[in-house]
Amino acid sequence: MGKKAKPSNNNNENSINPIEYYDITMNILFAIVSEPYYLFHFLTFFSYFSFRLSTSHLFSDQFAGYLLHREFQALVAFVTLAVVKMVKEETWDGFIADTLLFAKLFLVGISLVVDFHLALWYMLTFLVIYLFTQQPAYMGLGSATQLTPLQLESLLTEGGTSRFWLVEFRSSLSSSCIRTSRVLPELSITFSNKNISFGVVDLGLFPNTAARFGISLGVPDQLPTYILFENAEEVSRFPDMHSATKSSDISKKCLCRHFELDKHLLDYIGGK
Repeated sequence: MGKKAKPSNNNNENSINPIEYYDITMNILFAIVSEPYYLFHFLTFFSYFSFRLSTSHLFSDQFAGYLLHREFQALVAFVTLAVVKMVKEETWDGFIADTLLFAKLFLVGISLVVDFHLALWYMLTFLVIYLFTQQPAYMGLGSATQLTPLQLESLLTEGGTSRFWLVEFRSSLSSSCIRTSRVLPELSITFSNKNISFGVVDLGLFPNTAARFGISLGVPDQLPTYILFENAEEVSRFPDMHSATKSSDISKKCLCRHFELDKHLLDYIGGK
């Protein structure tokens, strides 16, 4: 009976929800218009199509055919990599970051086929975008609470309504934190209850707090770091102290297993 139930759950999880995909599409379009990081990337990619249309008459038939062939190869390779990343990547933020990286590499590569100066111009443009803009982090908190160090200290020392607190220490300036910014909020929606609460502390705003919790902000840093507190005492953390964080190692499944969130939820349901 267990084997029959499993496919049913997977089908439910993988079923297409038109409303969800509509919301995602609208959010992407809104982000392109409102966020400089996405807007400048969009304008840069669009400029290539404008360049191709305006200069197509300057190419010989032989070179135009060769260039079109290379563009088709780049498009197929890009779509293949994007599909693979969509399947493997858990968060949209990580998927978008990787997809933009692939697109930039292919655009520079195709530009080299056309003209070295065009490729150099695109490389400089992407460098300027990297220096002056940043991919925005996921702004939702789910059932988690945005905490200042003082608020966290107060909760840990004076106690509160929850026995456990799972706190993410992140920085809005860290690319790893941006890629994983929606992991804890989404976990909090599922596992938050009277026994366990979720919180977020931005060490980019309060860097002096890092040493208090044994988190390194050096190179490489340890962000994001997740610490589970029980009655003001640290009982577990991920990653371990003195080890660097890799965004590829952080997933909802990994954190759920490491902090035994399923067990905490069952304990709450069982009245423990």
